[in-house]
Amino acid sequence: MRTLCASTLIGEFFVIGFAGLVAMKSDDLTNATVWTVCGIGMLLSVLLCGMITRPGGIQLGWVLQIALVLSGFVVPMMFILGVVFAGLWWASVHYGRKIDEAKARWAAAQEAAEAPAGG
Repeated sequence: MRTLCASTLIGEFFVIGFAGLVAMKSDDLTNATVWTVCGIGMLLSVLLCGMITRPGGIQLGWVLQIALVLSGFVVPMMFILGVVFAGLWWASVHYGRKIDEAKARWAAAQEAAEAPAGG
């Protein structure tokens, strides 16, 4: 799960940065505001890569997904990209857990096969 989720988060890092470049063209926002918000989002996406398996890591990832969708109010294309990345996040979590379970079953089967018979 960690690899899939981290890949999604790194993709989001770049999308947030590019959205910041687009948001800079808005007359309503200062560059400092844009890069403060984008910087926090980018930092969170990188930090979450290391926190995925810790308690609350997945939930913080969902908070980031919601923030990406809501950023569509500033950069309309982010409505679409936010939904796409939320879907990727769901798939990363869902299928990542299935892969982790399959790896655990395989490791248990290997361990059982290597155990001495009758012992």
